[in-house]
Parts: sequence; structure tokens; C-alpha cells
Amino acid sequence: MSAPLHTPGRTAKANPSDVRRNNRALIFSLLFPSSQLSRAELGRRTGLSRVAVSDVVNDMLDEGLIRENGYETNATGKGKRGTLLSVDTTRLRIITVDLSQEQLVQGAVADLLGLPQDRMEIALGPDAHVDIDAIVQLVDQLREGLDTDRILGIGVSAPGVIQDGVIRESTFLGWHDVDIKGILQRRFGLPVTIGNDVTNSMLTERFFGEAGSNLLFVKNDRGIGAATLIDDVPVTGEGHAGGEIGHISIDPVDGPLCPCGKRGCMEMLISAHAIRERLAGADRGESPEIIRAAGARFAAALAVPIGLLDIADVCVYGPPDVINTTFLDAAQRQLDRLTTSKFHARTTIRRCQCGADITLRGGAIAVIRDHLDLG
Repeated sequence: MSAPLHTPGRTAKANPSDVRRNNRALIFSLLFPSSQLSRAELGRRTGLSRVAVSDVVNDMLDEGLIRENGYETNATGKGKRGTLLSVDTTRLRIITVDLSQEQLVQGAVADLLGLPQDRMEIALGPDAHVDIDAIVQLVDQLREGLDTDRILGIGVSAPGVIQDGVIRESTFLGWHDVDIKGILQRRFGLPVTIGNDVTNSMLTERFFGEAGSNLLFVKNDRGIGAATLIDDVPVTGEGHAGGEIGHISIDPVDGPLCPCGKRGCMEMLISAHAIRERLAGADRGESPEIIRAAGARFAAALAVPIGLLDIADVCVYGPPDVINTTFLDAAQRQLDRLTTSKFHARTTIRRCQCGADITLRGGAIAVIRDHLDLG
């Protein structure tokens, strides 16, 4: 589904360079990911003059962000047909790395739609430790054969709290205050964007999935993380920890002890990993009820933020053997019981269909947003 790539509500400053940057963002947002529009149509939609549109478009053509792609269909057959413009997927490349996998690190060279054109993986050892030097080596191998001026940037998706390119805290990686952005920028001299893996996955769902401009996106696998989109703006929170819900306790008295020190954290009770552990020790006939109970608990945990934010779309990404129809149907029934009222539209819980490259693609989209200063 096409959507505005820019941050709504931003206004151009008087500085000409800021105005130009804003115009670039507006035009690219109208074309991303798959629209084809003429210069005249871009002018009508942005309110920019013909000269301003041509000036910005020509720069973006030269840079490789967009390309000319055929001609408008002229229903009357009269007059000159306008040249159509679209996102250029042939010239610029983005190196994207996913650090959220349990047993491996994935990397890819992607086009401007985030589609991998080349990929590599690093298998992790028994302790699943992610070594920074190995990440540097992976990026180095991915950039082989690419001219530096063809690389728009490097995007890294990582679990945890991230601020200004520094991974402040990642329980998953065992990292604290790791300046991965600085390390990669010094090594490669390229722009680097570090983003939370769930937030980046949400960007893929927004632009290539079924989401609208308001979305609660939940990734449920080894742990549980969430990301929120309000009016097409990702909400990261005051401390850059928005969506870090895995260690919120939903059973602080009787729940299992969590490595974080609390009892009954969401990750210990309703993560896909925790559900699988319970299934492994149960009879086959008990499996559906275990999954249903987890789905109901999942919905109960999300009912308050859904009601608070008035979000009608909840998208869940997770392994299909656990985050399945049984889980989602139970979650939907419980959510309906807890949130249905005349004040709120019905919230739908659905499964994400974007596939295994969702985080890699999101890392590439985050690089584009940074490049165009989209906030």
C-alpha cells in the first residue's frame, strides 16, 4: 500500500537549502514505493511551481533516486504526453544488516525498495554472541564490487534501546552503550543508520504490507517487542525505548522468574519461545488450549495501549507454528471482550504477511528516510 514517506506536519524553514530538502522529501514521498507521476502532476499535488519541480526532479534524476519511466496515457490523444517518473531501483544500493536473528547475522545489498539483490550470512556460535568485528567484515564483503558513490548508506537493525546510533541497551545482544554507528562510519566513510529491529520491520509492513497510517506492530518470537505508528510517524518515546514491552510483567506474583529479576514478564509467558517450551512438555491434545490461552493473555496485555491510542490495526509478526490462526482467533475474541465500546472502532488483530526479509527491507527504508531527512 502506498503511503507518505515523509513525516506529516513538518514545515519548511526560510533557509533555501531547507526548502529544497523539504521539496525533495515531498516529491520522493509521492513516488515511493511504486507510484508513477509526471512533473505536472507532482506540481499539482505539492503546490510547487513548474520551475521548482523541474529543478528538484533533475537533481534527483542525476543522483539516481528517481528515473523517467515512460509516458502518461493521454485519453484524448491530443497534446504532448508527460514523462512519468518513478523510484529508480537500478542505480543506488543500500547495505542492510539484521542483528535480530537468534542463530545468525543477515546482511544484504538492497535496492531503493529494500529488495535484496545480494545477500550474506554469518552463522553464530553456540553462545549466539554477535561480534562487532564480524559485522564490519560482513559489511566489507557486501560492498565489494560496488562503487562508493552508488551506496546510499548502511542500515543496521538491532533489538534494544537505540539513541543517535548508539545501542544503549540490548539484552538480546548483550550490548550496553555500543556506538555501532560510529564504528561503521569511521571504517567505511558512508552514512550509517541504526534502528530498532521492530520499528524497521514496521516500516516494511507500512509500505509493502497492509497497514495504514496508524498501526501497532508486534514482533513475537524469541522475545516480544512492539512499534507504534501514529499518523505515519514512528513513536520512539522520550527515552527511545517505546515498544520495549517484553519485560513488562503481566503476572508479577505467580509468574516465572525472568532473567531481568521480575516475575511474569511477557517474554517469559507469551513469547513464541515460551509457548514452544510449554508445548514441548504437553500432550498433543493440550496444544490448542495452550496456544489459545497465550493468545488471550496477549490481547489482555495490549488492550490498554490500544484503548489509550485508539488504534484499529494490530499486526503480529512471528513464527507460523505458534502465531497461527488459533492464537490470533483467541486474541481477537479476548480483545473484543475487553475493548468493544461505542467510543472506539473495532480493533483487528492480524498476522503479518511480509516474509522473512521484513527487517532487512526495513533497515533499507530507514536509510532512505535518513538520506532525505524525513525524521
